[in-house]
Amino acid sequence: MAESKYSRYLVAKPVYETGPGEVKGRQNPAMTLISNTLVPGCNMYIAGGWIWGMPEPNPHILEHSHDLNEIVLHIGSDPKNPEDLGGQVEFVVGGEPLSFDKTSALFIPAGVKHGPLTWKKFSKPHIEMSIMIGAASQSIPVGSRANK
Repeated sequence: MAESKYSRYLVAKPVYETGPGEVKGRQNPAMTLISNTLVPGCNMYIAGGWIWGMPEPNPHILEHSHDLNEIVLHIGSDPKNPEDLGGQVEFVVGGEPLSFDKTSALFIPAGVKHGPLTWKKFSKPHIEMSIMIGAASQSIPVGSRANK
């Protein structure tokens, strides 16, 4: 079978290049699913990973900002109750704490400080994912223990 002209856009194996340092209870480093390294010219960055226990240290993602808009997803793993996150999270955005325990998406405008990201409760595994559109650099460090 001939290779599709679109096969260069398929990332079938993520790379493991970014993470918040040594953290227990979560996939680390995260899976980079899309970047300019993986799909040259896409100008997007998507990374995600499983949270399978109460992260330690907690918080492990401290206050930082990016030069790009960011979307942060927290996705529950229960197919019978997909809105149940499986934990309670507090995410400080622009100095204001947001608390949630449901599958959620959060838009963070470029330049807005966000973090710390703190798990208040954990009951079952869930996924955390970050999306940045317009990310022309090869990789974007997602949620580091160092302030930016």
